[in-house]
Amino acid sequence: MVKPSSDRPRPAKGKSHPQRKGKPKPPSKQTPRKPFKKRWPAKDSAYSSRPGRPQKNIIKPQPISPEAALQEERPDLVYGRHSVEAAIANQRPINRLWVNARLVFDARFRPLILDAKANGAVIDEVNTQRLNQLTQGANHQGIVAQIASHDYVELADLVTTAKAACRQPVIIAADSITDPHNLGAIIRTAEALGAQGVVIPQRRAVGITPTVAKVAAGALETLSVARVVNLGRALEQLKEDGFWIYGTASESGQTVHTTQFDRPIVLVIGAEGSGLSLSIQNLCDVLVSIPLAGKTPSLNASVATGMVLYEIYRQRWLEKLPTIKLGGDQNHAV
Repeated sequence: MVKPSSDRPRPAKGKSHPQRKGKPKPPSKQTPRKPFKKRWPAKDSAYSSRPGRPQKNIIKPQPISPEAALQEERPDLVYGRHSVEAAIANQRPINRLWVNARLVFDARFRPLILDAKANGAVIDEVNTQRLNQLTQGANHQGIVAQIASHDYVELADLVTTAKAACRQPVIIAADSITDPHNLGAIIRTAEALGAQGVVIPQRRAVGITPTVAKVAAGALETLSVARVVNLGRALEQLKEDGFWIYGTASESGQTVHTTQFDRPIVLVIGAEGSGLSLSIQNLCDVLVSIPLAGKTPSLNASVATGMVLYEIYRQRWLEKLPTIKLGGDQNHAV
């Protein structure tokens, strides 16, 4: 009886298995296999990362131009409690309201949420991370609203409204202001002191962005802003409409406190550092400077705007004060 294969004795080491009986196996006709060949090209020595060899040319991302960076923010968003409150109070159409879930029942935010909901806005309770994404990490105070993009006015309409508001209107013109915080602060100061409007150029300048609206703290809801294609042509048009163009220039020998501002005024403010462009300076009727006693060579654009505006309105406030006679021919304001 044949033993099971598992019980058959194994051949000793160094000995081959016994050949089977019968005809010998014919040689195989199969073509011998070629050595393994890589399907990708050999690595270029120029791209080798070994020391002493040239490195691969990596294309680095190009920096974003200032003009493109100004358009990164979504113009349909406002954030911050005061900005959202002003938008709702002035009946701006709000499509959606994102609120931090922790603030839904907060006494400071509850009225805003209820007003927005009553006007048809969709209320989304979200976390802080989502709000940071919407605002690109800005100080949103836990609330963000999606509204219609800012409604700029035509320059002619701004002039008509300004002249109807007072006898000697004041309009601010911003020349190449690219910092949204500066523009927002200028708008806030202009509205607070009583100016009738702001003019900004379309190119090489920031428009009304969420950051501008946030810094303006609601002033955009009551102050008109005109955006023009060419600021120089706009100033020429304002001259024809009876306005005097006053520009700020640190090299001017005429200081702001020795200048009379008793007429319709367009105050032109330049960017911090570069100041007013030469073409805009040539269009100004008067160039004034702010005297500085310290070693700091210049002021922030929004700070300079506030100082000149205050001097303009200080002179007008003094004109309205009643006078009394103290003796002789001297009159003094009370």
